[in-house]
Amino acid sequence: MLQLLEQRLDNVVYRMGFASTRAEARQLVSHKAILVNGRVVNIPSYVITPEDTVVIREKSKTQARIIAALELAEQREKPTWVEVDGKKLEGSFKRLPERSDLSADINEQLIVELYSK
Repeated sequence: MLQLLEQRLDNVVYRMGFASTRAEARQLVSHKAILVNGRVVNIPSYVITPEDTVVIREKSKTQARIIAALELAEQREKPTWVEVDGKKLEGSFKRLPERSDLSADINEQLIVELYSK
């Protein structure tokens, strides 16, 4: 289940550093600022697969919030399952994350309870 949540487009946009929060990432996706494999995708729950490329659209590359998010992302550690080119504003989803790649302080039981309702 955690792998599926990590594969969501809004989460991948956040993990790549294109947004400072997941809510902001969701808004970027909804407002058609993101291309996946060269096509506009505006569904935040879209599932990214390994080797997919995620790119900020040309007309969105100058948005101050994206530039600020990239600066903020430089201060935090990027996950090993994504590769990002901050200058081109693009990245690729390299592989599915393993449980050991994710933060240790995740309470999986709470996540299961939330999604089982």
